[in-house]
Amino acid sequence: MKRLISALILLPVLILTILKGGPLLFACLLAIFVFIGIHEFYRMALPARTVEVWPAAVCGTLFIFIPFFGNDRHLLAGVALLFLGFALLFLFRIREVADAAREIAYAMLAFLYIPFLLMHLVALRQTTYGIQWLLVIMLIVMTNDSAAYYTGSAFGKHPLYPLVSPKKSVEGALGGLVGSIVGTLIAKFSFFPQLSFRDALVTALFIGALGQAGDLFESLLKRSFGVKDSGTIIPGHGGVLDRLDSIIFAAPALYYYVIYFFKG
Repeated sequence: MKRLISALILLPVLILTILKGGPLLFACLLAIFVFIGIHEFYRMALPARTVEVWPAAVCGTLFIFIPFFGNDRHLLAGVALLFLGFALLFLFRIREVADAAREIAYAMLAFLYIPFLLMHLVALRQTTYGIQWLLVIMLIVMTNDSAAYYTGSAFGKHPLYPLVSPKKSVEGALGGLVGSIVGTLIAKFSFFPQLSFRDALVTALFIGALGQAGDLFESLLKRSFGVKDSGTIIPGHGGVLDRLDSIIFAAPALYYYVIYFFKG
């Protein structure tokens, strides 16, 4: 019930922002999720670095707005400044020499994993059919998750990757990909007629598989950090990263597919 109530509140807000809000409003909403996600990551990975968490989350969140500048040099400059800034921060706020390399690696991983990858959703929104593509990626992820869960619960017998996620099965993963195909076909016949059958099939399988990999990657991080959920901010769902894990991996893949392969 908690999961259902949370979905009924958050989904309409997200969909209305995509449909009625412009690119900047969508970026602002995404920035909120990114800020919370970075905070969750540091709370799991660097619980002793409480002082650095808030400025790090703010700096990382600014990545979301880089696509509005329309110049790759801004992205490179942002990455360079973040690395130099936090390298100096850790250098002069050292705690234990033995932990320094690990802490710096975690700090940089948070920026690359969360805002850098999710920044591609803002870039995707600015493409010709940006609104439709954002709805497509939501459909792919949601139908994949739902189909994988119910297929795995009913028919799952062969573990998919027990070292990282013991409950996931091969049958569930295959069912999730079928669900993704259903999602892209729903998009084609309801609001995105420009989507060819080839695009629908390729994006469903490619993005669906990467979404599952993103889910597994976040499970790997949580197991490494010794936590069950990334947070508790969304009742019944855990943290923001627990909800965004699939989209984090899917976002850049779909963006570059649209840029280089989609003919419209």
